[in-house]
Amino acid sequence: MTSLGPEGFAALTGVSRETVARLEGYAELLKRWSGRINLVSRNTLGDLWRRHFLDSAQLLPLIPQKARSLVDLGSGAGFPGLVLAILGVSGVELIESDKRKGVFLREAARLTNTPVKISDSRIETAKPHAADVVTARACAPLDKLLPLAQRFIGPNTLCLFLKGEHVADELTAAQRDWRMKAAQLPSRADPRGVILRLEQVTREPEGGG
Repeated sequence: MTSLGPEGFAALTGVSRETVARLEGYAELLKRWSGRINLVSRNTLGDLWRRHFLDSAQLLPLIPQKARSLVDLGSGAGFPGLVLAILGVSGVELIESDKRKGVFLREAARLTNTPVKISDSRIETAKPHAADVVTARACAPLDKLLPLAQRFIGPNTLCLFLKGEHVADELTAAQRDWRMKAAQLPSRADPRGVILRLEQVTREPEGGG
């Protein structure tokens, strides 16, 4: 698969020239900071428009237009949460416990003029509140991720998790303790990747299953 650049990204997503320019500034900042702190895998920097920006942006069409809050768990370098905020998703909260990554996220948000809330805390200690959408990428296996996400899941919350080739095994493990309406959508950024779309997520009653 050939690497993707800003023009290819714009062609695939239909975003404006102004948005691409903001992402270009984000990309340059990411490359500079990656020499100092481990933001993303070094071997993905050569194709960050596909591996990180497109991987994040592909969630945008799945987010309901009426959504007014999105919680991104374990945001790291801002994927997918900060990219989605740059693309216009409102009410985005990035939760990242690594203080250095939190500093990077604040600088990236400032540079791209993107309104986001950044919480420097562990997910387990973040203030619980039901969000319209919960996102995560490379945060934890699903059976470990759902107990973390639970504090932000209400009756109408949509979960969008970027997963890899072992998603079927993760679903099997998680469904021992959780009920959910699940759909697997192919990734536009990685042929091995899957977007896991979950609705009606509830914990299985004790003794159930």
